[in-house]
Amino acid sequence: MADPSSYRPKPGQIPDSPGVYKFRDEHRRVIYVGKAKNLRQRLANYFQDLAALHPRTRTMVTTAASVEWTVVSTEVEALQLEYSWIKEFDPRFNVKYRDDKSYPYLAVTLNEEFPRVQVMRGAKKKGVRYFGPYGHAWAIRETVDLMLRVFPVRTCSAGVFKNAARTGRPCLLGYIGKCSAPCVGRVTPEEHRELADDFCDFMAGRTGTYIRRLEKDMMAAAEEMEYERAARLRDDVEALKRAMEKSAVVLADATDADLIAVAEDELEAAVQIFHVRGGRVRGQRGWVTDKVENVDTSGLVELALQQLYGEETGDSVPKEVLVPALPEDPDAVSQWLAGRRGSQVSLRIPQRGDKKDLMATVQRNAQQALGLHKTKRASDLTTRSRALEEIAQALGLDTAPLRIECFDISHLQGEDVVASMVVFEDGLVRKSEYRRFQIKGFEGQDDVRSMHEVIGRRFKRYLQEKERTGEWEEPPAPTGPAPAPQNTTTAPGAAPGPAAGADAAGADAEPREDDGRPKRFAYPPQLVVVDGGQPQVAAAKRALDELGIDDIAVCGLAKRLEEVWLPDDDDPVVLPRSSEGLYLLQRVRDEAHRFAITYQRAKRAKRIRSSPLDAVAGLGETRKQALIKHFGSVKKLKQATIDEICEVPGIGRRTAESVAVALASAAPAAPAVNTATGEIIEEDDGGSTT
Repeated sequence: MADPSSYRPKPGQIPDSPGVYKFRDEHRRVIYVGKAKNLRQRLANYFQDLAALHPRTRTMVTTAASVEWTVVSTEVEALQLEYSWIKEFDPRFNVKYRDDKSYPYLAVTLNEEFPRVQVMRGAKKKGVRYFGPYGHAWAIRETVDLMLRVFPVRTCSAGVFKNAARTGRPCLLGYIGKCSAPCVGRVTPEEHRELADDFCDFMAGRTGTYIRRLEKDMMAAAEEMEYERAARLRDDVEALKRAMEKSAVVLADATDADLIAVAEDELEAAVQIFHVRGGRVRGQRGWVTDKVENVDTSGLVELALQQLYGEETGDSVPKEVLVPALPEDPDAVSQWLAGRRGSQVSLRIPQRGDKKDLMATVQRNAQQALGLHKTKRASDLTTRSRALEEIAQALGLDTAPLRIECFDISHLQGEDVVASMVVFEDGLVRKSEYRRFQIKGFEGQDDVRSMHEVIGRRFKRYLQEKERTGEWEEPPAPTGPAPAPQNTTTAPGAAPGPAAGADAAGADAEPREDDGRPKRFAYPPQLVVVDGGQPQVAAAKRALDELGIDDIAVCGLAKRLEEVWLPDDDDPVVLPRSSEGLYLLQRVRDEAHRFAITYQRAKRAKRIRSSPLDAVAGLGETRKQALIKHFGSVKKLKQATIDEICEVPGIGRRTAESVAVALASAAPAAPAVNTATGEIIEEDDGGSTT
């Protein structure tokens, strides 16, 4: 635990300008990012008496080892830089909203020659028009099914589309009139794109004009006694009206707006967003977060706005955003939103009328979402904390192991021996820091020796990272005045931060990875867990001792009786079956086993699929297939001369020589065996098997 006074900036060193600041821990990780109109006033709040700080703020400043800042010109620039840094560094003490589910969108792939309508989840792609999000995928499919009658846009996959174009026969939707069948040329690309544009216009809320046009065409067809066409248009109008009824009118003035509501308690907060387009609710989504920093409702609203619109541009940002509380600097946020949209955006609190009533509905949804979340995850944060405390108590650790790394060995009868490393932080998986290893020091099956090698390699890299990033070096003496754009203050004896302006182009200093981003093997765990019993634990401890590392605890979890083994102890530690600590260790062990066996299977499958031709440099899959097709088998190719290999289209003499050398030097493959009869299966001259 660090003393904030050890890295407190000197009086007058912090500018009184707008800017963004970062707190780093002793390993140079960015743990908190914030912005301020006045950096001097804001940072001074962190260095007051610890007893006067909020508990979460107190935890952050005592975890940190240095603070640095970047001066910007305006509050809008500070907002943009804060959002970028939170996305880049993923600080552990910043509030980060997470979706309570992966919401589906209705997407139109306008970036393709023949746009496709489909359900999409996950990150948004460039050139794709999105509508929603929706609560359920079936709601999208019902809407699309009604609208395809009027807008017969392609919905098939690329494979189905290509197959229909090859055979000249459309799919079922093409026969029943719910696809214009561009695959077989019933419509031109221009006509199909016009259908897709009309579909997008209707989904965007421009419904009245299109329905009136259909009704006018229907009346004209009836007057001309084209009753079949009139009936078809009538059914089209009814289908569109049914699609519209699925989203009731909530704002009579056809408003385009997003309504954001927040429900919170001391530990967590839930955010609900209603997307209203053309006066109708077109989508709804929600986020839930742990309040790991001291933040009020206005701060939660600002963070929600950053999360919601940080990657959006154009019409994805509505003309009006209604919130329960204005951010600390509403003008700067409004300017930022206007920059994302490209035109003015109104950010305000609804005071009366339909918008206030709808905001109350959104607020009720947020309250229900928070209640449901708490019911689902019943004291999840408390449970994780209790699990870590139980582990610390059982293993005799001074503090709870906030970072746990678990290692497992996997192989198949001594072949393809691999290992996995999984990471849990604060009791939650950290998949971005998972690592995989191939055992290189020896061949064969020896789990104990494999564990020793893997632990040694992992922590040897850790020591190299410490030495390279300068954690063992004294802070260098300043060589001159720091440029104005950035200032850095570092705790004495801690890792020196980047000098002001170090990121500027033209710097001659050797590049150093001390920018706070997650690095491979850069951070030590408080606890190493190995999958196995006393021998594996002893091997892991021996590897750490050989490297001179004595501040990392080691234990093993044996599968047989779920016993916890410690180094140098003849008897295991037995945790109660109902223990949250044992449950967490089991989760960690099982995740390491899953990750290891997945890698081992993939490696084995790759080896089985390998061919002697893989060793030929510059020989791609197309020419490999051409060689096999020409000769019938690798065995016959191996018997061919260089001149015969040159007869294959696309194979030059140099490549033919490389192929001949690779096949000649390849070890003979093991004979295939018929497992039913025990007979050896050999290739005949024709390439078939008997």
